[in-house]
Amino acid sequence: LVAGVELADLPDPAAARAALDAVGFLVSLELRPSEVTDRADVVLPVAAVAEKSGTFLNWEGRARLFEAALKPEQMTRRLAPSDARVLHMLADALAHDGGTEGQGRLGLPDLRAARAELDRLGGWDGPRPTGPLEPSLPVPRPADGEAVLAGHRLLLDQGLLQDGDDALAGTRHAAVARLSVATAAETGVKDGDVLAVTGPAGTVTLPLRVTAMPDRVVWLPLNSTGGGVLADTGSRPGTLVRIAPAGPADSVNTAPEVRA
Repeated sequence: LVAGVELADLPDPAAARAALDAVGFLVSLELRPSEVTDRADVVLPVAAVAEKSGTFLNWEGRARLFEAALKPEQMTRRLAPSDARVLHMLADALAHDGGTEGQGRLGLPDLRAARAELDRLGGWDGPRPTGPLEPSLPVPRPADGEAVLAGHRLLLDQGLLQDGDDALAGTRHAAVARLSVATAAETGVKDGDVLAVTGPAGTVTLPLRVTAMPDRVVWLPLNSTGGGVLADTGSRPGTLVRIAPAGPADSVNTAPEVRA
């Protein structure tokens, strides 16, 4: 059972694809077609976050409740069930024990019951684990023509939830690479030039934006061009990559064309 997972976001997408291809029966809970739904035996649609009530866990580990922003009477179509309701129905279908009469096998028939169950768990007040005992990995030492890869996914990139909303996708920031002034100078590129970033699997080429940042570091948007930085270069943030001016044979990676 896989819910709301985009394989390209995982640490090892290739291993995830192989694992899903090896399972006997795959159920997907999703909003959009994806690599998971392509492999699934059954795809069950679920409500979008604005259409249901639920709970987010913030960076401090605190539960933050939210209510549905769009009510059924405001919609022009029938709402899909929430994730909790789908799980409840699956538990009934699989005849798992644990529920009481009239509540279903999962015993969480609605959001109020699920929240009460979470509240009963409470916060952990027992002993805390010790810190890591293993030494940290050595810090990468980039040589001439190398840099440490940094990056993150932009809020609006090639994510699946923008499918069908060309107006929203059209507001995405342009995909650019970033270097410090000193690193750009020693690499032989200037603001606006095309930079080639090469890893073991291939090269990504993007326009350069000179930025106030640490030297010998190259920043890239991780999922704004091509198949994503990991798929196209084989490199992850924190590893060394080669940087150089793009040559005549290099094609510039750009975000997919969006027509409003």
